[in-house]
Amino acid sequence: MTSIQERLLESKMTEIEQARSWSPRVISKFETLIRSGDDLSLYRINPLTFARDRGIAEADSIDLFLHATRNGLFEMSWDVVCPQSGMVLDSFGALRTLKTHYVCGLCDVSGETDLDDFIEVTFTVSPQLRRLPFHDPHSLSVEDFHWKLRFSGDARMPGQPIRFLDFLHGLVRGLAFLPPGSTTTLRADLGPGALAGVNIQTQAAFAVSVAGEPAIAPTVLRVGYDGRRFSPSLSAVPPGPIVIDVENFGAVRGSLLLINWPPEVLSQTTKPALEFEPYMSGGMLLARQTFRRLFRSERVDEREGLGIRQVTLLFTDLKGSTAMYERLGDLNAYALVREHFALLGATVQEHSGAIVKTIGDAVMAVFSRPTDAVSAALHMLRETERYNGEHGEPSIILKIGAHCGPSIAVTLNENLDYFGQTVNVAARVQSLADAGEICLSESLYSAPGVSGLLAGHAIVEFDAPLRGVEGNACVYRVVRR
Repeated sequence: MTSIQERLLESKMTEIEQARSWSPRVISKFETLIRSGDDLSLYRINPLTFARDRGIAEADSIDLFLHATRNGLFEMSWDVVCPQSGMVLDSFGALRTLKTHYVCGLCDVSGETDLDDFIEVTFTVSPQLRRLPFHDPHSLSVEDFHWKLRFSGDARMPGQPIRFLDFLHGLVRGLAFLPPGSTTTLRADLGPGALAGVNIQTQAAFAVSVAGEPAIAPTVLRVGYDGRRFSPSLSAVPPGPIVIDVENFGAVRGSLLLINWPPEVLSQTTKPALEFEPYMSGGMLLARQTFRRLFRSERVDEREGLGIRQVTLLFTDLKGSTAMYERLGDLNAYALVREHFALLGATVQEHSGAIVKTIGDAVMAVFSRPTDAVSAALHMLRETERYNGEHGEPSIILKIGAHCGPSIAVTLNENLDYFGQTVNVAARVQSLADAGEICLSESLYSAPGVSGLLAGHAIVEFDAPLRGVEGNACVYRVVRR
C-alpha cells in the first residue's frame, strides 16, 4: 500500500496553488500522479512527457515541477545520458556540481556533452513525501537495479521502432551483484563477437574476444574486481559454454551486466546515437524565467562554464531614451522604463524564455528555441504599440535584434549569464535595428519554423559588418505592416 505523508502533501499543495494561477486540471493531474502513480512513474519524471500524456501545456508542466521542487515535494537532478545506450551515467543534484565529461563502459566511449545535448533534467518525488525503492538502490532486485534505475526506457534504435533496451535484452548473458570479499559465478553460452562486462554504477568495464572453433567443454574465465576496474584472466575465449568467476576484492558491493556483442555491432566504427523522446535539457531549463526566479542560488562553476550547442539571444533597446529623460524628467522616465521592463519580461516568459539581465534601458533575453525568440520579438512590438496607443503618445520605441548559435553558460555577478561570440553578434545585430524594427541574423532567419512566423511582414535583406565575423554578414530587417 502506498504511504504518503498527508499533512506534508496538503500544506505543500496549498503553497503551489497559491504561487500562481493554475488550471484546476493541472493541479488535479499532478496530485493524482503523486497519490496513484506507480513507483517508476515517480522516478526521473520527464515533464514534457507528463504534459503530453495528460494533455496539459508544456510550460505549465515544467513550472509545476519547478515549484514542487522549490517547496520540497520533488527533487531535481541533472542527468548525463549516454547518447548511444540511453544509460544515465551520472546524476547531479545541483548545477554547480554538474560535470559534462562522460564515460560509458557499456559502449566503450567517452566525451563531452553540452547542456542542451544529452543533459536531461528530471524530477523524482521526495522521500519525505513518498518513499520509493529507487531512493535506496541497495533494496532493488538485480533486474530493477539494472533496467529501471539507470536506463532510459524510451530510447529507440536509429530509424527503427525497436527500443534499445529490447535489443540489449537479447544480448544479455548475465546480471549479478558482486558482494565484497566474495566470488560470484555466472554461466552462459556465447556466440562469436565479444563478451563485455560493465558495472553500471562506476562504468568499470572489461571485454574479451569471442572467436575460433566452438568449444564443447565450458571455458573458465576468472575476473578480478577491486572496486575500480575488472581484470579478466583471458583476452579471448571460444564460442560455446563459459563459466565466469568474478572475485570482488573491493570493500563495497559491485554489479555486473554481461553482454555478448555480435560481430556486426563490433564492426561499426562509430555507434550511432539513439533516438530519444523530447526531454527537458539543461539548456532549456536555464532559458526559463521560472527556474531563474525560483533557483537563484544555482550557479555554474566560474572556472569552467558549461557549453550550449545552440541558444537564441535577443537584445532590445529604447530609441531616443536620452531625449525621453530630458522630456519627462528622471523620475517619470525611470517609471516608464520600469513599465517597459515589466512588459518585456511578461512577454519573454510567455514565450518560454528568460530575461538574462538589463543593461541601462536595454534587455538581454534567452530562448532555447529560435521560434520562441522570434514570436516574442513580434509580440513585443505589438505590446508596445498597444501601450503607446493607450497612453496617447509613442513613449516606448523599441529596437530589437536576435541571433542564435553556440554559447557558454557562466555565472557573472551572481547571475546566470552567457558568454561568447553569439552574444557579441546578437548585440551587434540589435544595433542595426531602427525604431519599431527587428533585425535577425541569417542563422536565426533560416532556423526551422522562423520564416512561417514572419509571413505578412516586410523583410529587407542587407549586408552589414558584424564584430568577429570576417567580411560582411547577411542580416534580415523585419518591418511590421
